[in-house]
Amino acid sequence: MIETEAKRPRVLLAAVDTGEYDAEQSLDELEELADTAGADTAARIVQKRPAFDSATCIGPGRLEEMAQLCQSGDIDQIIFDHELTATQIRNIEDACGVHTIDRTMLILDIFAQRATTHEGRLQVELAQQRYRLPRLAGMGIQLSRLGGGIGTRGPGETKLETDKRHIRTRISNLSAELKEIEKRRTYARSRRKKDGVLVCAIVGYTNVGKSTLLNLLTDAGVLAENKLFATLETTSRAIELPDGRSLMLVDTVGLIRRLPHHLVEAFKSTLEEAANADVILHICDASAENCEEQAQVTLDLLSELGCDGIPVVTVFNKCDLLPEELAFAPETRNAVLISAKENRGMDQLLAALAKALPDPARRMRLLLPFSQGGLLNEIRSSGKLFSEEYTPEGVLVDAMVDVRLQKAAAPYETEKA
Repeated sequence: MIETEAKRPRVLLAAVDTGEYDAEQSLDELEELADTAGADTAARIVQKRPAFDSATCIGPGRLEEMAQLCQSGDIDQIIFDHELTATQIRNIEDACGVHTIDRTMLILDIFAQRATTHEGRLQVELAQQRYRLPRLAGMGIQLSRLGGGIGTRGPGETKLETDKRHIRTRISNLSAELKEIEKRRTYARSRRKKDGVLVCAIVGYTNVGKSTLLNLLTDAGVLAENKLFATLETTSRAIELPDGRSLMLVDTVGLIRRLPHHLVEAFKSTLEEAANADVILHICDASAENCEEQAQVTLDLLSELGCDGIPVVTVFNKCDLLPEELAFAPETRNAVLISAKENRGMDQLLAALAKALPDPARRMRLLLPFSQGGLLNEIRSSGKLFSEEYTPEGVLVDAMVDVRLQKAAAPYETEKA
């Protein structure tokens, strides 16, 4: 028996333009999100209004137009580019007769599809439960109050309260589990600092090529697709810089405009990798029309996480998609231009990372007298030893020496490494 592919649902995208941001550009991004979730966009509706309608978000005229489109256009679902209340969702569904969700619900659904690790699934479920809790009241007649007056509680009200208690309990359990995972993550960070491991956090807008770059530099084997939020899990891999130092690259979840605050809270421990890094690698999509706006979204979140003061290396990826006269110019806006897809600009990128790291270690060739065994032990523990040879005069070493030890080691330096 031949299996046929499941039909992709057809969706209607709707937005209210209050002038706060570019509504058409935001709808383009919503269409990409819908495609990532597995839906095809059949139609789009935008209405200019000074404010959202409290009952239906969109005005009555546009709502009637949407209802007609749903009846005649084979629409399976409506997706609003704003966060809706439970009452608004119910009123829109009553008017149009099709299932309705908002931008936050769509992003949560994509995260639920893409989460593969235990931690990722916990984070997504926590965000979903926090989103559901205030929306239980008004979700439909099955949860409405059947009795009225003081002292009367119908089965609908009882069901609502039971559901709320269940969700609160689940939120509490999920938060406790994530706190335990966060403790382990914090311990791993402290171990890295104690061992002198240098850390670089890779941050950026979703679909700018973070995973592709990580795969290129480290052979990490991370899923890399031309889709929003292709990967959610934090991946760590070590690379060696041109000056011989080892650097741990830590990938983080991609960002997006108006990322639901429930997700930011749930993924905070993951995003905080950036706040504990020695250097931040900020990846931008050089080919995107709104490149600067995407970059600002990332910079705003970094500031919110307390990353001020950490060196940032800005990298414009996908330069192979730019006109020839702009692609791979020597230096543009103090940034590095690369193409992870075509493996171009990697040497400049690694050199920029080495330059940005604070208190760089230095490679030295030393002839240490046998009486300086303590210094040799310190170099072994805090630096990186490339070779060690015992001679009649002492121990000849080729090592990456920590900045704290360079002054003590300088008298025994034989030549520049």
